[in-house]
Amino acid sequence: MATAEKERVEVEKEFNAIESLKDTFNNLDRDTLGLLVALVVGLISILLLLIFIGKRSKKQGIILAGICDAGKTLIFTQLIHKSFKETYTSIKSNAGSFTTPKKKKTIRIFDLPGHERLRTQAFEEYGKLTRAIVFVIDSTTYQKSIKDVAEYLYTMMCNALVLKITPVLILCNKQDQTFAKGAKAIKSTLEKELNVVRTTHSAALGGSDGASENNNTYLGKRNKDFEFSDVHSLKIEFAECTALSKEDVPVDLQSLLDWLDKIV
Repeated sequence: MATAEKERVEVEKEFNAIESLKDTFNNLDRDTLGLLVALVVGLISILLLLIFIGKRSKKQGIILAGICDAGKTLIFTQLIHKSFKETYTSIKSNAGSFTTPKKKKTIRIFDLPGHERLRTQAFEEYGKLTRAIVFVIDSTTYQKSIKDVAEYLYTMMCNALVLKITPVLILCNKQDQTFAKGAKAIKSTLEKELNVVRTTHSAALGGSDGASENNNTYLGKRNKDFEFSDVHSLKIEFAECTALSKEDVPVDLQSLLDWLDKIV
C-alpha cells in the first residue's frame, strides 16, 4: 500500500507541474509568447548551424584519383612541396596539407594509388574525410586506356560517398605533350564510353534500360545517351593542366588552383 501511495503522490506532482506550466503559458501575453517562440527557434537554428559547420570542418580533404600513370602523385608533390620530385607508380596513399592561394584555406590532399586492387580500399578510407574529388586523366594516352578510365569513373560516381561530396573536377593532365587532347575532346570520348559502361552495368542488373537500378545511382537520364550535364547529383567540371615543367614549358596548375579556391 505504501508503494501505491508513493506512486500516486508522484503522479500528482507531475500533473500539478504540467498544469502549472500550462497556467504560466496561458497567462503570458502574445508578445511575450512570441518572443519565447522566436528564442527557441533561434537556439535550434544555431545548434543546427554548429552541427553543419562541425561536419563540414571534418571534411576538408581533396582526393586525387585516377588510373596509374595519370600524373596524380606529381600533381600532389607540386601542390604540397612546390617542386618536382621523381615519382613512381604509387602502391600506397599520400597525404599532405595545402593552403589555397586566394582564400588561404588549409585543406588536406589525398593522393590515392591508381592500381585497381588498391584504389577501392584507399577510397573507402579517405572518402569520409573528403569534400571534393579531382579525377586526373593522362591527355596523351587516355584513348588507349579509355575503358579502364570510364569504368573507374563510373564506379566512383555511383559510390554513395561521392554522391554526398558532389564537387568533381576531371583534370586533363600533360597538356604540354604534342599529342595531348584538350578537355573538350576528352569529355566527348568519355561520354561515349560511359554510355557503354552504363548500358553494361544496367544489363547486368537485370535490364538494359536500368529499371532495376536505384534512381540515386543511375547516372544521367534514362533512354538518352550519357552526358555529364545530366548527372545532376554531382557538380562535374573539366579543366586542363601541366604538372611537369620543361625548359620551355612551365608547370601550369592554375585551373586546379582556381577550382580549389572556389570549392573550399
